[in-house]
Amino acid sequence: MFRVLKMVHYVGNANILVNALKASRAKVAVFMFGLFVVVSIQGTLMYIIEGGEEGYGFTSIPQSVYWGLVTITTVGYGDVVPLTVLGKILASLIMLTGFAIIAVPTGIVTAELHRELEEVKLDTRICKGCGHDPTALHCKMCGHGL
Repeated sequence: MFRVLKMVHYVGNANILVNALKASRAKVAVFMFGLFVVVSIQGTLMYIIEGGEEGYGFTSIPQSVYWGLVTITTVGYGDVVPLTVLGKILASLIMLTGFAIIAVPTGIVTAELHRELEEVKLDTRICKGCGHDPTALHCKMCGHGL
């Protein structure tokens, strides 16, 4: 219990992370909406390609969109699989897309985290007695190094 209480001095750093996540939520939401559109299109294409026959798994568009979501997130349960060559080609493209999209939200949050850290860094460069331009290396009043 005492080890958990020792972590209190890291709360300031946690606030930096929380602020970065809050700042990036709109961008991540737009990305997630775009991803939903892409998965819906890919699932619909897979339904058209695989034919929707009973017993093959692609019996409806929602079932095919489910398959697309499972595939693009690289989970791949294997309960529904394409059987045609064209279906397998589309599945391969969806898998490669899944690897590519993992980096996008990570990059968005990382950019916001970097911006947040730069703000904190500039805020800590204040002379305690005089005040100054935030980009200065020395205080303009007393010459104290910042």
